[in-house]
Amino acid sequence: MAKGRTPNGNGYTRLRPDGRWESQVTVIDAHTGMKTRKSIYGKSETEVEKRKREITAQVDKGIFVEPSKLTVGQWLDIWHKEYLGNVKPYTISKYRTQIDYNIKPWLGKVKLSTLSPHMIQSLYNNLQRGIDGRKALSAKSIHCLHGVLHSAMDKALALDYIQRNPTVQCTLPRIEKRELQVIKDADITRFLDAIKGHKYEAVYTVDMFTGLREGEILGLTWDCVNFANNTLTINKQLQKERKVGGQYFLTTSTKTSKVRTFVVSLHVMNTLRQVRTQQKEWRLLMGSEWNNAMNLVFTNEYGRYLTTVTVYNNLKRIVAGIGLDRVRFHDLRHTFAVLALQNGDNIKTLQQALGHSDISTTLNVYGHVSERMERESADKMDAFIETLRR
Repeated sequence: MAKGRTPNGNGYTRLRPDGRWESQVTVIDAHTGMKTRKSIYGKSETEVEKRKREITAQVDKGIFVEPSKLTVGQWLDIWHKEYLGNVKPYTISKYRTQIDYNIKPWLGKVKLSTLSPHMIQSLYNNLQRGIDGRKALSAKSIHCLHGVLHSAMDKALALDYIQRNPTVQCTLPRIEKRELQVIKDADITRFLDAIKGHKYEAVYTVDMFTGLREGEILGLTWDCVNFANNTLTINKQLQKERKVGGQYFLTTSTKTSKVRTFVVSLHVMNTLRQVRTQQKEWRLLMGSEWNNAMNLVFTNEYGRYLTTVTVYNNLKRIVAGIGLDRVRFHDLRHTFAVLALQNGDNIKTLQQALGHSDISTTLNVYGHVSERMERESADKMDAFIETLRR
């Protein structure tokens, strides 16, 4: 294909003798203001044309920086602003925190083209040990950090800013599997007695017997409660913006992989009926001060949302008072799962109730509980057979 110029001054795409496709584009570096011609290479004409459009868009927005001069910090800012269009706002906010707090202070000024696996590995190791007086990050936090940096470098690689993704060669710390914390049968009655009459009694009760995530139960709305069929529909969560003074909002979540509707116990539905009655009384009492714009099931007496911090801290005080200090809010979810298995639910049914997108997640967390129950069932069968033989 003959080489030429398009009306805007960019070169035509052509097939090179070495089998690669090539085109050119006029770029203006956002930091230097210099105008230069840039060659673009790819394995196919489509790939080159796509890359040319991306560069042209960056030039038009004034954010293009010549790759050889681009720093890690500059690239992370561009990636975060321009290449996360299909990512949910809450996740984008978490990425921003990782970039600003855990990456840019140490790697931000490094040239993108010179970023090495060793630099990244040293950062991971230092953050895990604790650096500059900061609290050491857990292995799980390092994995989350790695996920952000790996994705950003993958996009830089796809755009030919770097020749390889330097995060691939890094070694991540092993995540120690946390021992499953559940409220044992003998303690469930004590726990239910302890929360009786508490202002968040209904939240804790419904959560223990439905297994909802914290954001899911605080974001449950009345249109998702079906009293006729005894079902709950879970399609969103209550989340908080990850910044100082951040606001709470309802959103779908990566952890709420899809809408799920499942039948719950009559006890749960009766508890929700009591909550509905309580809200009606509050609405009459508060008059114009009442405002439940989100149509939430669980609110304070003014109709406002309940914050995760307040609900969590109240629970910690309750469980500490009965000697169950290690129990967290999320452990109410674990307790529900174990109770469900003990009462005959199979793993597939539990997966649906918990909202795991993949059954392997359910098996990884609760498989040992199911296996233990199967062994106990087999032991009971052996005992029964022995009885028959006698």
